Amino acid sequence: MGRVALQRMDNVGIVVESLDAAISFFAELGLELEGRATVEGDWAERVTGLRHMRVEIAMMRTPDGHSRLEISRFLTPPAVADHRNAPVNALGYLRVMFAVEDIDDTLARLRPHGAELVGELAQYEDQYRLCYVRGPEGILIGLAEQIG
Repeated sequence: MGRVALQRMDNVGIVVESLDAAISFFAELGLELEGRATVEGDWAERVTGLRHMRVEIAMMRTPDGHSRLEISRFLTPPAVADHRNAPVNALGYLRVMFAVEDIDDTLARLRPHGAELVGELAQYEDQYRLCYVRGPEGILIGLAEQIG
């Protein structure tokens, strides 16, 4: 039997309490809002395994058009766990890393949207400047600027 080839990674999903704040944060980072919708119904419940599911989603696209971020706000059922303040060594999904042109400018633009450095802005050899940032609701993202 032949091996099925992976076509692409379609999107990464993040669950939030405030869809508007998350959209604003990621728009400032440079992602483009493709659309917003409410998802519910039998097919969605079968996919997620959640009964009586109703969720507002926003799909955001990276400038190159190759990656997407699906931001969700569950109306029903309510969120059952909170990992927003988990340290960077917590098990499970942790963060998404974004490549940026100017990390200093990016940090300055994100701070009014609630961004806070987790540690420090550090340089890896002569190749990258990197940092972790917590955004609205403690969302953890990584930023990387290639310098070499």
